[in-house]
Amino acid sequence: MTFRNGLDSLLRPEDSVLVMIDHQPYQLANVNSHDPQAVVNNTTALAKAAKVFDVPTILTSVIAGRGGLLFKHLTDVFPAQEVIDRTFINTWQDPKVVDVVKATGRKQLVIAGLWTEVCVAMPAIQAAGEGWDVTVITDASGGTSVEAHEIAIQRMIGAGVNLMTWLALAAEWQRDWAREETAGALTDVIIDHAGGSGIAYLWEQQLLNTPVPKAADEPAAKKGAKPKAATASGANPANASRNAGRLRRIVTQLSPDWNPSRTSRSYRPASSRTGMPHSVS
Repeated sequence: MTFRNGLDSLLRPEDSVLVMIDHQPYQLANVNSHDPQAVVNNTTALAKAAKVFDVPTILTSVIAGRGGLLFKHLTDVFPAQEVIDRTFINTWQDPKVVDVVKATGRKQLVIAGLWTEVCVAMPAIQAAGEGWDVTVITDASGGTSVEAHEIAIQRMIGAGVNLMTWLALAAEWQRDWAREETAGALTDVIIDHAGGSGIAYLWEQQLLNTPVPKAADEPAAKKGAKPKAATASGANPANASRNAGRLRRIVTQLSPDWNPSRTSRSYRPASSRTGMPHSVS
């Protein structure tokens, strides 16, 4: 058995392509491995994360005329995206889908869908056998029972498929919070879809933007003086500027060599970079 490990085994947005399979009403109605509301939330979060990192995303349904259209939450993320409708239960046997994936030139294939034991397991196992680096996002998928979902996961692990959750994948794509071009947009996804993690971040911002109480012996504000304008978050601009400086100093203390103007955009170690251009379908 070949173990998946080492830095080069981690997922990179410039090498990833996402296929979202059969997130439709018929399938969702019989998902019993997860709370259906959580599946919709996690599916939407996964799609938004892919959009943040410019990861090519293929949307596909099976006999939409009977099973229903893909979740609106999902198609709203990609309003101009064509949904590939299939008759094949196994997505990886449909050349309409496979040809689009191959055209991206990427080999890290990320899959999520309904149901795990059918429409996820079959393409994941087949693609892994054909040499693709396959990752299944388990919490944006779901099975007809807990047993069906878990047995499908065991089967895919046995076939060499990598398993992750949407937030773990997003963190792996980000890799470094100094990558400011995606950090802000990813934070918005976390706030909207990561539950307690998003609430904790907002709380942190509240604490950072709360002015320190003035000492009792400081002179009172001049009578009639107008308060300074607040930012959208309710913080005084001067306070926000000071907080940003503090955070930058903390990061610098933790990583003395960090310089945002020199942050590497590569997700590979220097010795293994291939120089593959960042292409987006």
